[in-house]
Amino acid sequence: MEENREEEILNEENTRQTDEVSELEKLSALAEDYKRKWYSVSAEYDNFRKRNAQAVARAYQDGTADAILKLLPVSDTFGYALDSAQDEKTRAGIDKVIKNFNTILASLGVEEIVLNVGDEFDESVAEAVLNFPCGEGEKPNTVKQVLKKGYKSGDRVIRFAQVAVTI
Repeated sequence: MEENREEEILNEENTRQTDEVSELEKLSALAEDYKRKWYSVSAEYDNFRKRNAQAVARAYQDGTADAILKLLPVSDTFGYALDSAQDEKTRAGIDKVIKNFNTILASLGVEEIVLNVGDEFDESVAEAVLNFPCGEGEKPNTVKQVLKKGYKSGDRVIRFAQVAVTI
């Protein structure tokens, strides 16, 4: 009887150990599954954070560009006033205002698109609003007159220059 009892105890212990190993394997697989899911969610959140940061930066740049675009006519008006000013003191005062305005634009990363009379027309930074026939010694498709200055921020054009072009 005692042998049977020992066998039963051994069988119970083996069964218990097998059940424990099986349970341990289940829990280990479950832990590995949770770990994979955590890595996946962590990577998704990191990607979301990066996309969101890019969207915020783009929205800021777009908002800045829109505000600057609305202020550029003020700069144009001061330019016209400078051209028509009669006395030197008035010209000096208007010139200071224009310089301050350009300093503010530069601090925001905005720069003037430099176009000169005689330059080849570049449609990526300027729009032709007038056409003139070529005169003697003039090449076609060149800037004849700059009507409005253009501005850009980095590689993005905020306002295209308006020019007269020879044809």
